[in-house]
Amino acid sequence: MGERITISAGDGTRAVIAVDGAEPVSWQVADRECLWGGDPAHWDRHAPWLFPVVGASTGGAVHVDGRAYPMPQHGFARDLPFTVIARAEDSVSLRLTDSLETRAHYPYAFRLDITARVGPGRLDFEIGIENTDSVPLPYGLGFHPAFPWPFAGGTRAAGGGYAVRFAHPERPFAPEVGAGGLLLRTERPVPLDGATLPLDPAIFTEALVFRDAASDWMCFTGPGGDAIRLAVSDFPHLAVWTKPTAPFLSLECWTGHADWAGFSGDLTQRDSQRLLAPGAQARHGVTLSYEQDLHDGEIQA
Repeated sequence: MGERITISAGDGTRAVIAVDGAEPVSWQVADRECLWGGDPAHWDRHAPWLFPVVGASTGGAVHVDGRAYPMPQHGFARDLPFTVIARAEDSVSLRLTDSLETRAHYPYAFRLDITARVGPGRLDFEIGIENTDSVPLPYGLGFHPAFPWPFAGGTRAAGGGYAVRFAHPERPFAPEVGAGGLLLRTERPVPLDGATLPLDPAIFTEALVFRDAASDWMCFTGPGGDAIRLAVSDFPHLAVWTKPTAPFLSLECWTGHADWAGFSGDLTQRDSQRLLAPGAQARHGVTLSYEQDLHDGEIQA
């Protein structure tokens, strides 16, 4: 186990951030653990960062200038040690830069900074990406936190009172997922009721991907009105995922997504991959917050 850094707020909210992957591995609000514990019997991660791609790549590789580079699902950042560049009681900033190891998968120079900060009932992230190369930098960024299900009483079963509520109604369809995790052009219906997705483990044969979502936040709500909210800045795609028998739910935000089945082009041509000019910087943000005693009319920005 690598180094872990604890940050805390005045009200007792605290988080533990692993230097490996800059991954939050614990987030406690009023002594309630809000992040999934990483049980390897179901899923051994907690809340990984996804970079420089999100999702699967055709043939497990990306192509740059005619050459194939092996690329793990969701990229490599989640498996590499970051460097601590700043630290305070309530925050920590970590950095990943290119190296011989990253260039074997991704032949670009970059700087990825992630700052985690706790406040009362919340955990905020500021993400900065800088292109330190002389050519445009194609990147995808994602955050993949998971939360206990159930987290506030009730059960995981259909009708157990859990739901995901979006800021705005979303399209009730999601791309089907094919072999190797690639997206298909065909869609499956999603049992959305306007902006509300009643939760039932049986609907999760694969991740539910909401491309170009209308919402900039979504809430994982319990039967008593407690909610875990994920609010985002400059993450156009949202996803909801679990395994049918696993006691967690993941709320995800992405700038990009998996390759479409049949895609074989250059990484710069990958659908929804961002292109960052030489010397340019990009900023993204995520906030997790724990909210209590909410009802339908109170679940708002």
